[in-house]
Amino acid sequence: MTTTGAPGPEPAAVRREFALERYRYILQQIHAVNENAHRFLALYQTLATALVSGALALFVGFRKWDIPAATARGGVVGLLTLTTVAAAFTCTLIVVGVLAWLDYRHEECDITDELIGPGFRKRPRPGNFVRWYETYVLLFILVSVITMWVLAGLLLLPAMR
Repeated sequence: MTTTGAPGPEPAAVRREFALERYRYILQQIHAVNENAHRFLALYQTLATALVSGALALFVGFRKWDIPAATARGGVVGLLTLTTVAAAFTCTLIVVGVLAWLDYRHEECDITDELIGPGFRKRPRPGNFVRWYETYVLLFILVSVITMWVLAGLLLLPAMR
């Protein structure tokens, strides 16, 4: 209660200002989620390149370094397993990012429906996943891991006898 009798801000104006600030925050979070997918892909590419390079170096040099073939094969499998773990972690982060993006977009639509009018922004549809770049990032990671294991199983490991 104020002692001066001066009127406070109208509840509708406060609500509108709060909604506007929340809308700005949501847009910022959507932008951050979109950028994170690129960061995660870069992280995977860097780790996969380093680990697979290590596996190839082990394949090429194990005889020169006097490493037993069984140990070298184990090392290659270990490095490829680490690459697979990095891929699984990256995929998990991307899927969580997509779920967060969907949640933020729904909240964005709720705010615009209330402040501007229903239907101002169309709600995201998970059925549109073929248009999302995250889908193709996940496919790239999956195909690269499968290709890595197939090539190792067909070419590298049999040659390390």
